[in-house]
Amino acid sequence: MHARWPLNGMMKKMKKFQSTNQTNAQTPAYEREEHRSHRAPWLRAAILGVNDGIVSTSSIMLGFAATNTSKATILTAGFASLAAGAMSMAAGEYVSVSSQRDSEQADLDIEARELETFADEELEELKQIYISRGLEPALAGEVAKQLHAHDALAAHARDELGIDNEELANPLQASIASASCFAGGSLIPIAAALVLTGYAAVVGVVVVSLLALLVSGAIGARVGGGKKRIAAFRVLLGGGLAMLITYFVGRLVGTAL
Repeated sequence: MHARWPLNGMMKKMKKFQSTNQTNAQTPAYEREEHRSHRAPWLRAAILGVNDGIVSTSSIMLGFAATNTSKATILTAGFASLAAGAMSMAAGEYVSVSSQRDSEQADLDIEARELETFADEELEELKQIYISRGLEPALAGEVAKQLHAHDALAAHARDELGIDNEELANPLQASIASASCFAGGSLIPIAAALVLTGYAAVVGVVVVSLLALLVSGAIGARVGGGKKRIAAFRVLLGGGLAMLITYFVGRLVGTAL
């Protein structure tokens, strides 16, 4: 009778150990989450450039194909679309981002002058910002003082203006990225027309372009953390409509002329 007590105790300990291990196995280890919203600016420019290149170039090529023109003319239209679109994207992004950078710099200059002239008022303004975000007045005042002492302009740029004064918009970078992405997207329908001949070339341009739009939409959603099916369908629908409409416009104009 007494010999069973050690065995029962050991069994209880083993059950407790197994239960603890099961609980630990079911509880996932903490891992730092990877946020993706910071990718929005460059992701938007890249996806827009690629999709614009695919849709614009394939649509123009299909518009010419609808007039029963030669393969050489269709390819010429495709390469012309690549060059014109890439330059247009580059110029447009450069002008747009330059305007954004000028606006950001102007706001920073205003804030720098105000910090020199109205330091106390600016400190109080920063304090009120932190209070509005949920900090207690005493803590908000202490935080504002410490940030002012460290880098007053950076604090106001970030919390009052929503600007990172260390990373202003880069017009040249945006220009090159947009032009490159557009050119890359344009080469997809052009490649299909180069490889195939006759009516197969037209079908090839449509099929390859639609598949490329599906892939680009899914990749964009994957990188940005969105829903791949919805993003892919959205891109496919918009691009498909653009190609269809341009084809019929080319058909009508070609017949009329």
